[in-house]
Amino acid sequence: MQIDLLIENASEIVPINSNNKPISGNDFKNLSVIEKGFLAVKDQKIVAIGTKDILKDLEITENTQIINAEGKTVLPGFVDCHTHLVFAGSREHEFVGRIEKTRNPHATTMGSGIKFTVSKTREAEKKELIILAQKRLKRMLLNGITSIEAKSGYGLDFENEIKILEVINELKVLQDVEIETTFLGAHSIPEGFTSESYTDLVIKDMLPYVVKNNLARFCDVFCEKGFFSYQQTEKILTEAKKQGMLLKLHADQLSDSEAAELSAKLGVVSADHLDHANDSGIKAMAKKGVIGVLLPTISFALDTHYPDARKMTEFDLPIALSTDFNPGAGYSESISLVLTLACIKMKMLPIEAIASATLNSAYAIGRGHDLGSLEIGKQADIIILDAPNHNYIPYHYGINLVEKIVKKGKVII
Repeated sequence: MQIDLLIENASEIVPINSNNKPISGNDFKNLSVIEKGFLAVKDQKIVAIGTKDILKDLEITENTQIINAEGKTVLPGFVDCHTHLVFAGSREHEFVGRIEKTRNPHATTMGSGIKFTVSKTREAEKKELIILAQKRLKRMLLNGITSIEAKSGYGLDFENEIKILEVINELKVLQDVEIETTFLGAHSIPEGFTSESYTDLVIKDMLPYVVKNNLARFCDVFCEKGFFSYQQTEKILTEAKKQGMLLKLHADQLSDSEAAELSAKLGVVSADHLDHANDSGIKAMAKKGVIGVLLPTISFALDTHYPDARKMTEFDLPIALSTDFNPGAGYSESISLVLTLACIKMKMLPIEAIASATLNSAYAIGRGHDLGSLEIGKQADIIILDAPNHNYIPYHYGINLVEKIVKKGKVII
C-alpha cells in the first residue's frame, strides 16, 4: 500500500482504542500505549499503526512525507467539546473583582457577567467577530486542539443569536479546526424579559429559524436557578428534539437543579459541568449513555470545588474534558492546563485525562466514529508532543508541548 505520511520511531503512540464506544469505568484500565511506534496515513485516513513491523505492508515513495518522532509522544488531536467561541470584549475586570472580593467581602467591582459580553457582542459586526474568533482558533490549534464545539449564547435576541451562528458557520471554511455548532439561545435571561417570555421567544422564533436554515446541529440550555428552570429547559429541549436537533445541557454547575436526571430523561448527547450533580443523576446518565463533560478550569478560576470524577468513573459514566473557553471564568485555550487540573484536582490518571479530552470529547460532539483516537479507518488528526511519554504531558505543566499537528492527513504545523 502506497502511503502519504509516515510517523516513525515515536517514543509512545497513545491510540486510545475505542471499541466503537466512549470509554468509561474499567475500560480506562485497558488503554495501552505503543512504544517505538509507527503510524501511516493515506487519503486523510489512518491505514496502519503499530511497531516497525507494519512497514512490510507499506509502500514508501519519494512522495511519502516522513516524520521522525523519536523521543516524542503521538496523540489523537484534542477535541474541545464545550466552547463559547464567538464574542466581543473581555472581562479582566471580573478577574480582578473576584480577587478583591476575597480581600473585601463588600467590594462591588465584579461587573455584569454575561450581560457585559452580550452588550459588546451585539455592538460588534460579523467581520469583527470573525477576526476575533480566528485568533482564538489559531491559539487552540497551536495547543493541539483540532476539532471543537462552538456555542452561540452571547446574543440573547433573535438578530444577534443568528448573527453568532452565521459567524460560526462562516469560520468552518476559513481555517483548519473543525467546528460543530450549538444553539445556546437559552444561555441567560436578557433585559426586558422574564424567563417565561424569553423561553417562548426561543421556542417560537429562534428555534424554527435555526432549524430551517441548518445553522446548528445541537441545542443547549443553561438549566440553573436564576437562569432556566427544569421545566423551561425541558420545554426548550423537547421542542428542539422534535425539530431534529441533537441535545446538550448545562447541568448542575452552581447547584443541584436535577439537570443530570433531566439529561438522562431527554437522552442528551452530553451534560456539561456537573459540579453539584447528585448520585442518582449520575447513575441515570450512565445508564442512558450520556457523556459527562467536566470543565476543571472553571473550578480553578472561580476557586470552587471540582466535579467528582472518581465517583463518576465508579458509576461507569463516560467523562469528557473541555476548556469551556469563554470570556468569564474560562478565558484559556490551553487544553494542557485542563489535563493537569484533571489529574491534580480530580485525581484522574494522565491516560484517563487524555482519553477524556480526545475520544470521549469526540463522542460529546457526535463525532466519535471518526475523531478522537488513532485507529485504522479514522480521520488522521494527529499531534506530536515534545514529551517522552504520555505521563509527562500533564506533569510538565504551564507550557505548550505540541510540536507538530496533522489535520486530515496533512501536516499543517
